[in-house]
Amino acid sequence: MRAPGFALADSEYADHVIAVTDNLVPFPCVPWQIQGNNVDQVVVMDSIGDASKIVSGTTQITKSPDRLLIAEMTARFCDEAGIVRDGFSFQAGAGGTALSFALFLRDMMRERSIKARFVRGGSTQYLVDMLEEGLTEYILDGQTFDLEGVRSMRENPGHLNTSPFTSYNWHGKGNFASMLDAVVLGATEVDVNFNANVVTHSDGRLLHGIGGWQNCLASKCTILPIPSFRDRIPVLVDEVTTLCGPGELIDVIVTERGIAINPLRRDLLEQLHGSSLPIRPIEEIKAEVEEICGGAAEKPELGEKVVAAIKWVDGTVIDCVRQVGH
Repeated sequence: MRAPGFALADSEYADHVIAVTDNLVPFPCVPWQIQGNNVDQVVVMDSIGDASKIVSGTTQITKSPDRLLIAEMTARFCDEAGIVRDGFSFQAGAGGTALSFALFLRDMMRERSIKARFVRGGSTQYLVDMLEEGLTEYILDGQTFDLEGVRSMRENPGHLNTSPFTSYNWHGKGNFASMLDAVVLGATEVDVNFNANVVTHSDGRLLHGIGGWQNCLASKCTILPIPSFRDRIPVLVDEVTTLCGPGELIDVIVTERGIAINPLRRDLLEQLHGSSLPIRPIEEIKAEVEEICGGAAEKPELGEKVVAAIKWVDGTVIDCVRQVGH
């Protein structure tokens, strides 16, 4: 089964917990992640689904030349910034660009015999390959995104189950989100102050939840590899439609038209001074994109009704998503 790391937290706090299985075994179930005293009922079925469908369309390597360029520049940036070295750690998402970044990074590590201490998952076949090839000592896994991740977690002692209590708990002593040397995340919008949005597009419509996205901003270098526009709508804006991540925690924006480093990261600016990478001010990239797209993204017309609250990791409400239209 997929690692129930996130379900572990749910089982601790839900009023009622039902476990569904097609593989009931005598006590004890080894290894267990969810304690039996947190489960109210067990429902046994002939089949709970087709395991081959675990992999989704989002967990595929991108074929877009622009996205591949972004992924390659992200890997090169990590190298030139001094992040890629023996014993480093990183996390990349399961989207097409992030997966491609992992492949470019893998090739770089392979060529120079560099070994990571750990890689943070959601695991995929590509992270499993790195583990089995000896390019990382551990995968610290919160959920598996494909069947190779499931197999690896079952068979490889270096592929470890984790939960939000250890990986993302802001108050936890073992919070390892802040131990990551680099994290590569997606975003729907970024503004000139490096604030980022991940739950709505510029049309104001709600897409999905934040998940663990905010927690990852605590890494030593937070990188957002994003296209400069989608469907001819600029992704770089004056002010994000919905604030999900404050700009002081977002270090680097990588687009196909250049790389913007947050001015607060003077260390990165100095490290990359003279680089062959296209390091540019974010305002300059934004202006170029608006010229291509015929102007800035139009602001949505929002009503008064609040449909979602954006909370920071400590529970503070930092923004709201409002109903589009009147």
